[in-house]
Amino acid sequence: MTTGPRIAVLGSGANGASIGADLTAAGHDVTLIEQWPEHVRAMRADGLRIELPDETLHVRVKAHDLCDVATFTRPFDVVLLLMKAYDARWATQLIAPHLAPGGLVAGVQNGMTADVIAEVVGAERTLGTVIEVSSMMTVPGVVERHSPPSRSWFAVGALDPATRGREHEVADLLRCSGAVEVVDDIRAAKWMKLVSNCTTLVTTALLGVPMRAALNEPGMRELMIRCGQEALDTGAALGHPVLPIFGLREEHVRRPEEVVETLLDVLYAGFVLEHTTTTILHDWRKGRHSEVDDINGLVVAEAERLGGAAPANAAVVALAHQVERGELEPGPGNLARLLAAL
Repeated sequence: MTTGPRIAVLGSGANGASIGADLTAAGHDVTLIEQWPEHVRAMRADGLRIELPDETLHVRVKAHDLCDVATFTRPFDVVLLLMKAYDARWATQLIAPHLAPGGLVAGVQNGMTADVIAEVVGAERTLGTVIEVSSMMTVPGVVERHSPPSRSWFAVGALDPATRGREHEVADLLRCSGAVEVVDDIRAAKWMKLVSNCTTLVTTALLGVPMRAALNEPGMRELMIRCGQEALDTGAALGHPVLPIFGLREEHVRRPEEVVETLLDVLYAGFVLEHTTTTILHDWRKGRHSEVDDINGLVVAEAERLGGAAPANAAVVALAHQVERGELEPGPGNLARLLAAL
């Protein structure tokens, strides 16, 4: 029997499906909404298969296509938005008519999407969220989740005084899928995750290999740290304080010259398996547009807006765009191209 709020997981790919399965298994009333038709059909027919490092879960879920949203008659109390960052605005607009008057939308996404969501539904109905979950999906209805709940992490925070004190409404749900921290400055926490993403996601994807293999390439670690440092410096120029996230401690953030390297080491030690690849590489392998413009590209844009530059991130973005135009394949040879551009 389901209990508590009516929940929608809007965007039920690998991470969304994992969270939706955890919430469903915990007895919550959860509706999964997804734009991949074959995946929806598989979930409806056979449920979700979540392949974890030490076990496999089978969970029956309620799954719907995007086109079904227009038929919904009962509002949702909580919407967990797990669409790509570049889909945040239209996806929020899609679900907004189906959000309860006092409901909440939480963007459980990469990128700085919280204010985009707030522009659609209001800051008084928006919570910002940081996610650190590693998973992938190539077969409809089957998720390979590399980080089980014991090694998954979230942060939740309010954007507006109206939602201060309501963070637990989302935090308690996400605790079904991992550890959760409630933070006072969610924008700064999300920027810290952006620093980590600039360091690892597109850089390693460009080499076309798992994250650990990429890190071992000569010169790669230095390039990754440079991308992260540019992101950290740009965040500081924007007024974002350096915050400890997923394993950093207060003493780490007191040494800003070491933060990016420490963040990289903590990420690899706690969340990255030998075969873990990034969401960027997953998208490219499926012929899809990636979030590069919402990650490294955002740093480049903000640095330029402030009168500065982020050359390492700009080089990463330029090569990523070549990959997405079909002019270049991900592969180890791209590291030389990146280093030459600098």
